[in-house]
Amino acid sequence: MSNRKTPGIVPAPIWAHPAPGARRPKLTREQLAACALRVGDTDGIDAVSMRRVAEELGVGTMTLYYYVRTKDDLLSLMEDALMAEVLIPDDQMPTDWRAALRAIAFSTRGAFMRHPWVLTATEGLRFGPNSMKHVEQSMAAVASVPGDLTRKLAMIAIVDDFVAGHVARRSGTGAITDASPGAVHAIDTFVTAQLATGAYPQLRALIGEQSPVDAFTKAMTSMSDDALFEFGLEALLDGFARAIDAPAGRAPSSDAISSRSGRRPGSGGPSRSRPPRSGSPSSRRGATRPR
Repeated sequence: MSNRKTPGIVPAPIWAHPAPGARRPKLTREQLAACALRVGDTDGIDAVSMRRVAEELGVGTMTLYYYVRTKDDLLSLMEDALMAEVLIPDDQMPTDWRAALRAIAFSTRGAFMRHPWVLTATEGLRFGPNSMKHVEQSMAAVASVPGDLTRKLAMIAIVDDFVAGHVARRSGTGAITDASPGAVHAIDTFVTAQLATGAYPQLRALIGEQSPVDAFTKAMTSMSDDALFEFGLEALLDGFARAIDAPAGRAPSSDAISSRSGRRPGSGGPSRSRPPRSGSPSSRRGATRPR
């Protein structure tokens, strides 16, 4: 079966088609998604293919096409399975908007850290059941916030973008540490020569007597640790609280938010989810994929 899409045509999602109706199907969509996730986590998203998943499940490749029509459908199953990890049990969801957004942010970060490839592996909008539940939880989290829908969606999108950026930075830390000795030497040599020109006093102070690669690695690690994530998230939530409590004449209006974001009032949405960003990670391609 072809996995190519016709330009300008959005294919119907796998969720629009019922699962195979055999009395005793050999496989379920949940099994397919779990297997594909294992392959992606172990060998990288590029290793995920219809053939590889079929081999892992002990079936023929053509058998897999009985359950999913295309690789895009398989990616949709993977993504929705990942979004299930983001969901917070209903009995554990805080009623306070701040605590709720905080809980969702930490849950999203945890899921994306376990599957960092999701930030760049998928494209297009894939709204599955768990993605929809995630958006529903996010909207419920800010339901009590005063103001219109544009402000509430902006809060969700800002937190979601912060989480995605943190995960992307954390995931990128290994880019230097995994470099070959030859590449490390080349980087050190180049940066040292540039520092000697005197044009980079701030970088010179940052690096000190360390090798440039060691200094950059330590800096990137410190900028992506757990404490910094919590500090940044609390700073965002503090800003939201001040905006909510600001006098009417000083609080940012939905028109102001829309004009800054390039969207018309009322046209916003969880920006993925980038996951609108708060629905699924689909639109996070090239970002950095929650949400």
